[in-house]
Amino acid sequence: MKNFFPRRNKRNNQVLKLSRLTTLVPAVLLLGALLVRIIEPPLVAQLRLAVFDQYQVVKPREQTALPVRLLDIDEESLRRLGQWPWPRDQLARLIDLATKAGAAALVLDILLSEPDRLSPPEIARLLPERSEYDAARATLSGQPSHDDVLATALARSNSVLGFALTQEGRGNVPQLKAGLVQAGDPPNPFLLPYTGNIAALPALTANAAGYGALSLVPDSDGVVRRAPLFVTVGGKVFPSIDAEALRLAQGASTYIIKSTNASGEVSFGTGGGIVGVRIGALDVPTDRAGRVWIRYTRELTQPVAAWQLLAGVADPQALAGQIVLLGSTGAGLSRYQPTPIAGTASALAIRGQILETLVSQDFLFQPDWANGAEIILSFTLGLLLIWLLPRWGALWCALIALAAILAVVGGSWTLFSRYNALVDPLYFSLVIVLVYLTQSLRIYLGSERERREVRGAFSRYLSPALVEQLANEPERLHLGGETRKLTILFCDIREFTSISERYGPEELTRLINRFLTPLTQAILDQQGTIDKYMGDCIMAFWNAPVDVPDHATQACRAALAMLKALDQLNDELASEAASAGRSPDNLKIGIGMNTGAALVGNLGSEQRFDYSILGDSVNLASRLEGQSKAYGVSALISEETFTMAPKMAALELDLVQVAGKADPVRIFALLGDETLAQSDAFERLQQTQNDMLCAYRARDWTAALGRIDQLEQLGVDLVKRYLTIFRARITEFQKAPPGPDWDGVERRLVK
Repeated sequence: MKNFFPRRNKRNNQVLKLSRLTTLVPAVLLLGALLVRIIEPPLVAQLRLAVFDQYQVVKPREQTALPVRLLDIDEESLRRLGQWPWPRDQLARLIDLATKAGAAALVLDILLSEPDRLSPPEIARLLPERSEYDAARATLSGQPSHDDVLATALARSNSVLGFALTQEGRGNVPQLKAGLVQAGDPPNPFLLPYTGNIAALPALTANAAGYGALSLVPDSDGVVRRAPLFVTVGGKVFPSIDAEALRLAQGASTYIIKSTNASGEVSFGTGGGIVGVRIGALDVPTDRAGRVWIRYTRELTQPVAAWQLLAGVADPQALAGQIVLLGSTGAGLSRYQPTPIAGTASALAIRGQILETLVSQDFLFQPDWANGAEIILSFTLGLLLIWLLPRWGALWCALIALAAILAVVGGSWTLFSRYNALVDPLYFSLVIVLVYLTQSLRIYLGSERERREVRGAFSRYLSPALVEQLANEPERLHLGGETRKLTILFCDIREFTSISERYGPEELTRLINRFLTPLTQAILDQQGTIDKYMGDCIMAFWNAPVDVPDHATQACRAALAMLKALDQLNDELASEAASAGRSPDNLKIGIGMNTGAALVGNLGSEQRFDYSILGDSVNLASRLEGQSKAYGVSALISEETFTMAPKMAALELDLVQVAGKADPVRIFALLGDETLAQSDAFERLQQTQNDMLCAYRARDWTAALGRIDQLEQLGVDLVKRYLTIFRARITEFQKAPPGPDWDGVERRLVK
């Protein structure tokens, strides 16, 4: 079969392919979001950590009495005892006093990597090589080194020194002070790796009971949330000073690092890692990199100031049985770093939070199943929303998505507040919102495309203004039927059968299209609705599906515009016929219009229906179109139409009784618009015509014929055939007068 619409079919195929591609967009975005979750770039990780921070802000660790105390070289101590660095014999005194007070372990949160420049032998070396300094040099050289004094104090205490971590390959590899047992996979690949370290003085390290990494390791956003219990330096595993402090406080000698594939430990498809550390009698859960989540409290136990301990005004019992952290909160000595709940805090205070977390056993942890559950839930609900949204609509799916998000957020908070479990609800929520919005947008765009297509389809029947009004106020389009007062128009080509015999099918189709297009546009321009095309016939109406207050006037204007458009088409056809050397076809039409109540709505069957009209008023309009040829005029309108459009130039022609109507109807010839109606010539024509009808209906045949003579002298071609009909009718009545029951109604109509 020949394709008469190749361009439209090609465009439809392109639209179909585009529609299929856009259907995949939400699914592709869902898969992309899950891939991002698996890769977990820094931004995603930071969002997740920010949620956990807020959980700690809302519910921090409860402050309880724990055996951790800060021995603080605070600003007041520096003011009283001098600026830093202090002589290390001063540090030795602090260590001895803390040991005497009964400290369980003493941690120096101070890097002691260089000799004390205030030590007497060091000062002796700085003295000038002159004789007057010889006595002082000898005296100072004979004094013990402050580093030796500090080393002796460290040996007498249960002390921990620290080394700084660096990514520069320098410093000797530190020596372990404790045994290390590995359970499961080797921990080295999972621990934070460092290539070098800044070591403490060997003399001090040798006398300390513990030795570990003292560097705090913030997350990528600079916030200190997790503390590594173990790291690797040059490929070798070393503990942190926090782990060392906990070990020494318990008198333990060995660490046990449990990794995946240890007894009872599986990776759940996460790629393996550290799962926990055993320090003495304490089991500490860690993340896969061997870090412990710091469970922050709002404030630590009141620290003991260094000057108070040295001056003997501090209560020694405050340090008894405590893990004592010796360091400084002074602004010039301690590096302040961001924390989840306290803004910024000194390294010493953060170290205290780490040790309290370890001692309290109030551990935060991420369950092994959390990542897998998050991915599975996001994928399942995302697919469900993609499938449900086109079927259930945006509102119900929004409720489902909201309920799922609230359930996940509530479950996440419950797991945190009751069990200290860290399960992120944010990424799931963002994925669901993304899928919902993307699928909703796709459906919306599809609906808009369908609306545009519907508008395009309706624009073939309605004026653009009415189409927009229906789009903006869809409630005006009532489904089913309703009775409304309408103005109905029928238009038909006269002698179409004889014209069609001179054309082939394709030529006749082109002619009909050229005829219907401008006449249809004339109707649409006046807010009319095209009901249907029946061959060469047009059926249209006004005042439905939306209100057109002056619908009768609009219909009359449309009829006049149709006649004008037909004149232009005839001129084009005549020009084309002259160019082709053939006689032109002069198309003529008859228009019938009536105003009255009609049933309008979606009429038809369950399988197929049209927006159409039914009723006697419709039949009358059709009858008037048929009578327009008999009366020799182009447009006939009913009395009801003229009553509702009184400013139009219309002449009453007759009182007729059409088939199917019991009551007679006054019919009018529509000759022009308001401008013509206000002209003197039309007023004379109308008055003469009315006088003729009055004489005719009064059986004054002579006067009626006289008025017909006057009308013919006015030279109005539009009513020339009508006057011929009436002259013949009066002449017949003169010969055979009508009976006494004659009422002036013409019933002998052409059917």
